Amino acid sequence: MKNLADHDSFVDGVPHETFAQMRAEAPAHWTEAFGGQRGFWSLTRYADIIAAQKDPNTFSSAQGIRIEDQSHEEYLARRTFQETDPPEHTVTRRAVNPAFAKPVVAQFEPLIRELAQDIVAEALDHTEFDAVDKIAKRLPMLMLGRILGVPDADLDWLVERGDALIGNTDPDFTNTVIDKVDTDAYRMMPFRSPAGVELYDYADDILNGTRDVDDKGILARVLRSEDGAITGQDFKNFFCLLVAAGNDTTRYSIAMALHLLTQQKDLLGALQSGQVWETCADEFIRLASPTLHFRRTATRDIEMHGRTIREGDKVLMWFVSGSRDEAMFDNPHVAQLDRSPNRHVAFGQGGPHVCLGMWLAKLELKCVLQELAGRIYALDAVGLPTWTRSNFICGVKSLTVRSTLK
Repeated sequence: MKNLADHDSFVDGVPHETFAQMRAEAPAHWTEAFGGQRGFWSLTRYADIIAAQKDPNTFSSAQGIRIEDQSHEEYLARRTFQETDPPEHTVTRRAVNPAFAKPVVAQFEPLIRELAQDIVAEALDHTEFDAVDKIAKRLPMLMLGRILGVPDADLDWLVERGDALIGNTDPDFTNTVIDKVDTDAYRMMPFRSPAGVELYDYADDILNGTRDVDDKGILARVLRSEDGAITGQDFKNFFCLLVAAGNDTTRYSIAMALHLLTQQKDLLGALQSGQVWETCADEFIRLASPTLHFRRTATRDIEMHGRTIREGDKVLMWFVSGSRDEAMFDNPHVAQLDRSPNRHVAFGQGGPHVCLGMWLAKLELKCVLQELAGRIYALDAVGLPTWTRSNFICGVKSLTVRSTLK
C-alpha cells in the first residue's frame, strides 16, 4: 500500500490499487505524520465522501482544503471562498455563481467550437505531437482568458504562474518544490509559492485600475457585484484560484480523454457514432478526477467504520477513489461513454462546494473531442505518458501521439 502523503506515490499515475485496498479493508484509513505534516484520515468510499460533503458542520473547510498544515495567520492570508463554510461560503458563491451557470456557459459554445477547430487543425498538421501541449493545454488556456477578461497576450505568462502554484510539488513546473526546499519565505502566498507574489501583483494592478480587464469578464463582475463584491485580499486569492484551478483541471480532463483514446480502441468509434456526446464528457472526467482530494477538518469526535476521528483531525475525501468505487460503478476502471446516470464526484458533488466550472469543463471537453473525432481514423500513443508529481492535482503531463487522418 503506497503512502498517500508522499507525492512520489503519484509520479507513475494514481495508485488505484492502493485506493481499492483501502475501500475494501480500511475505508476510514489513518496515515501517519509524514514530511513534517500531521497525519490524516482518508475517506475512499463513494457513500462516505457524499456524506462528508453534505455535512459541513462536522467536516469543515474553514481550516484549509489541502493536506498541508497552516497556522491560522497563514490560513487567513491565503484562503478563498473554497476554504469557508456556509453561511460565509454561500454569500461569496452567490456573487460568482451566475457567471458559471449552465445557460451562461452554453452561450460560449460557438467560441469554444471555433477555438477547438483551430487548435485541433494546427495539432494535426503534425503526424506526431504532444497531445497535452498541442491540444489539452491550449483550449482551457484560451477560454481562461475569455472568462477572466484578460488579454490573450498575458495568457502564457498567467498559465505558467498557475502551473507553478498548483504544481508546487513538481520540479517540471517550479524551482521551489514545496517538499524539497525551504518555502517559509512564501508561507503567506497561495500554495507557499513565489509565483503567488507575481500573481498578487497582477491582481493589485487590476484592483488599482492600472491594468484593464474586459468589463464582461468574471473579474470585472465580481468587483462590482451587488451580492457582495470581492475586493482586497479576497480578490487577489480569488484571482489566483481562477488562474490555477480554472486551467489545470480541464487540461488534465482533456489529457485523460486523449490518453484513453489511445488505450481503448473502441472509444473513437463510439464518439464517431454520435450517440454518446451527451454522456461522454462526464465519463472521461470521472476517470480523470484531476482534483484528487479535498481536505476537511473534523469539528467533533465522530465514529466511522469502527474508528474514532477526533475533533481537529484532518479528513481527506479522495474523489479519485470515490469515482471508481465498485459499489457505485460497474467496471469502474473502464470507460463506458454511454454510462448514465453517472454520479461521479470529480466535481466535488454532494455539498455546497461543487465545482463552479463544471459546465464549462464539460463543454470544452465535448467540443474538442468532436473536432478531433471528425478528423481522424486513429490515435496511437508513442511511448508512455508522464504524470504530475502531486497528491492533490494529478494528470497526464505529456503524451506523444501519432494521428491517422481521414
